[in-house]
Amino acid sequence: MADTSTKPAAGIKQVLVPDIGDYKGVNVIEVMVKPGDTINVDDTLLTLETDKAAMDVPSPYAGTVKELHVEIGDKVSKDTLILVLETAESAAAEPAPAEAPPPSEAPAPVAAKTAPMEPVQAAGGHASPAIRRFARELGVDIARVAGSGAKGRVTKEDVQSFVKTALASGGTGSGLQVADMPTFDFAKYGEIETVPLSRIQKISGANLHRNWVNIPHVTQFDEADITDMEEFRKQLNAEYASQNIKVTPLAFMLKAAATALQQFPKFNASLNGDSLVLKRYFHIGVAVDTPDGLVVPVLRDVDKKGVVQLAKELSEISAKARDKKITAADMQGGCFTISSLGGIGGTAFTPIINAPEVAILGVSRSAMKPVYQNGQFVPRLMLPLSVSYDHRVIDGAQAARFSTYLAQVLTDIRRLAL
Repeated sequence: MADTSTKPAAGIKQVLVPDIGDYKGVNVIEVMVKPGDTINVDDTLLTLETDKAAMDVPSPYAGTVKELHVEIGDKVSKDTLILVLETAESAAAEPAPAEAPPPSEAPAPVAAKTAPMEPVQAAGGHASPAIRRFARELGVDIARVAGSGAKGRVTKEDVQSFVKTALASGGTGSGLQVADMPTFDFAKYGEIETVPLSRIQKISGANLHRNWVNIPHVTQFDEADITDMEEFRKQLNAEYASQNIKVTPLAFMLKAAATALQQFPKFNASLNGDSLVLKRYFHIGVAVDTPDGLVVPVLRDVDKKGVVQLAKELSEISAKARDKKITAADMQGGCFTISSLGGIGGTAFTPIINAPEVAILGVSRSAMKPVYQNGQFVPRLMLPLSVSYDHRVIDGAQAARFSTYLAQVLTDIRRLAL
């Protein structure tokens, strides 16, 4: 890798994208360093990805990152400036030999500055050599880790989360002896079309399977009379129409859920080995339906916000999710999740807990029903509620009390002010 025509000051090195063959405008999908980081020769700086392969860019020098000139999503080619590095004047410019990967892995990128960089073919687990090495050091089978990075790539945080989950469950496996699913040749029965799963489906599918297998689910069903709530919601929408704020039933459910979580702290907790972590904050995730599958952005400090503010934030984060602008940070830190299918239909369902949470609220379609009050039947708008909970943390009596309280809050929204 060569410096530019203007020679930098002593001890300052410009690190450029090396020879990557005939590729132009290659996507940057991971950046491993930031200004202030101290790096060694051959440390991975960033990962590039073409439509056929991924490749790591190692550092030819050791030193401290002074300036970073690329970020995730950039397109780079040979000799694009990656960063400016401050090195010791006596530091050797030539990189040290790279660690040889095991035969089962794809070849690591070459370190020589004059030779073309070999691409790393994406394999099972879809991770860079640096992340694979990190996983090996922790004894993790990278193929079992669900990736949350760009195009489903496994990140360092994914590996760490996998280890934490395994430790919390008392091991690295589910302990279930299950036969492999058989394979079928469906084409011999007629015409077929094969459609690949989206990145979101791949990630969420692996997580849902893990959660369903490892968490003992029980679901408590109930109904809430939301007749008065719906009348008040329509009134609010009329008042805030000029501000383009639409208050949906989900905004009330968020506020009611936060109130119920304050009354029943075990629902706002997580298991950590033999301990129960009780959270003093109330961040609630909301399942959002997108063309590529469900994502769960998190609304923070729901207990401190009013219904109108929550409606505004919910609209913004939902639009962000559907426009594929949601970030990993937007989906982290949740304590409890709401999955609302009311706009689509259904009378009840069993939602799967979003670990490391211990409970989730499923909401189905409301319907007008005859309710016996004061000696007669009257029409009331009833909302079906389904609360799935982790039976290791919550028992049936607590779940019944939680769902009953939640229904009471939704029935009489004055309780939100208490």
